[in-house]
Amino acid sequence: MSIAQPSVAGEGISHPAPTEAAITLPDDAVNLPWAILRAVHHASRIDGIPARARAVLAALARTVDAGNPYGQIFARRALLTERAMQSDRTFYRSLSDLEAAGLIERPAQRRYVAAGLFGRAYLHLTERAAILLGLVEAPVVAAEQQTDESEAEAFIQPSDSMADGAIYKDLSPNAFQKRQPGQVPADLQRLRPLGFRDFLIFKLMREAREQGKFLSHVVEATWEHLRQAKRPISYLRTLLRSSTDFSYQIRARAAELEAEQIAAAECAEAIKLVQRLAGQTFVDASGERRFVIDTDGKMLTVYNAGEGVARHDVGEWQVRFARALRSGQIKRAPFERAQSLAVRLAPVDTPRMITATVAGHLAALRDLVRRA
Repeated sequence: MSIAQPSVAGEGISHPAPTEAAITLPDDAVNLPWAILRAVHHASRIDGIPARARAVLAALARTVDAGNPYGQIFARRALLTERAMQSDRTFYRSLSDLEAAGLIERPAQRRYVAAGLFGRAYLHLTERAAILLGLVEAPVVAAEQQTDESEAEAFIQPSDSMADGAIYKDLSPNAFQKRQPGQVPADLQRLRPLGFRDFLIFKLMREAREQGKFLSHVVEATWEHLRQAKRPISYLRTLLRSSTDFSYQIRARAAELEAEQIAAAECAEAIKLVQRLAGQTFVDASGERRFVIDTDGKMLTVYNAGEGVARHDVGEWQVRFARALRSGQIKRAPFERAQSLAVRLAPVDTPRMITATVAGHLAALRDLVRRA
């Protein structure tokens, strides 16, 4: 006896069984790569944005170029709204949500000035969106490779006095990672207004070291020309490749400046010494010359026994006088000796004798003047 349920009336006629000829693909069916399919799946599962924004992001992920995820998305508004199954107003709200979340960029609409027309405004995925969608890999900080000894220490059995030995090691990466110095040297910070970035300054310091120079010496020696150059970066790199010894220029300039400072200090000290000795008389070791400083200390009068004429020293006589006084070439004269020297060195007025020859010449000149 058959226990099978009888067929329902009209079941095969109202709902015919699907046949191979009746199954068709939609009009926009394409073969998407695995990266795009994974991006669409990630877009539909992102948290922190509304569902409408996830739908539009999935539509964008389906349209973006997997080989260039940051490039322009060539898709019309009608295609994106159809794939996101949203109206135009909801679609624009979704774009605003994605832009606020930092997942897309909407640059301004371009304008072709020559033709007087406006171009299209294409959408772009941001780096954050590309990483969330799996189109690009997240940046990984390069860590310092551990040595065999450190790897062996990591597997040492912890003692009974601590829970886990690994948690007691230094977790600060500054001691293990090679990082760029955070502060530019003080003498090189003046390069920043000329367009030098910090990393470029560090790179130039390395290039200067490879050329056997110091970047600080090059900048100090050529600063006046460097700050007036039209292309200071190229000019500085040319200086680094030159054979000029900038360190010698710095040392020579420093020595010259030091000599000027020493001379200025010596001159100031000599002026103070002369001011204290104003109005006094000095003689040299031989006793042939007498030096008299005036009362205001601004003039030195020199009397020479062989000449009998008073002369005034000019120039930086204070420095020469102070050096001679310290070396013992001149010394202060006692009052009695100064008076005797004054009498001895005083100019003597001798009567003028007119000879017959001179008188004849004078008479001839007077006659000539009368005739004229």
